[in-house]
Amino acid sequence: MEEDSDVRVLPDGSTDVVRGPDGEVFVAGPDTAPVHRSLPAGSVVIGLRFRPGAAGAALGLPASALRDLRVPLEDVWKGGIADLLQRLPEIEPPDPLVFEAIRRLGRPGSRVRSLSDALFVSERQLRRVFREAVGYGPKTLDRVLRFQRFRSLRQAGWSLADAATELGYADQSHLTRESVRLSGLSPSQIS
Repeated sequence: MEEDSDVRVLPDGSTDVVRGPDGEVFVAGPDTAPVHRSLPAGSVVIGLRFRPGAAGAALGLPASALRDLRVPLEDVWKGGIADLLQRLPEIEPPDPLVFEAIRRLGRPGSRVRSLSDALFVSERQLRRVFREAVGYGPKTLDRVLRFQRFRSLRQAGWSLADAATELGYADQSHLTRESVRLSGLSPSQIS
């Protein structure tokens, strides 16, 4: 008999509708920390992913209401997956301000203040629309996206030092804090 496998889901700014191996359908809100789940060997998990900024409009509630939660889909959509899939073509497009801000985040030197100035909105307004559309503020998403880029560079064979420098981490302790906070792993354990 094969053993269960421990799956570590890392924050990526997305919100997902997931059908687990037991048939349960749930909404996985945007995470701020790693989530561990034990799955039976050979499990099949199917999901519908809303990229950062799209879940609030698609699900009809602020994404912040789902942050760090796993909620049965019926608690979000009374008709379940059939109603959600039927409604998808009718959903209003997400806020273009949010998408432009997201495009600029996760890069060296990205700062919320300069971002709000560049987009001609106040920091307060930017944080408000982010909480509704993304689930958390732009600073948190910036950290999440930068860490995801760090993981990509490491998978592409970049050294720890080169990846950290490329992405603007201040020093080794800064990278370590972010890595542990977002993955539960040290930077050298990230591959």
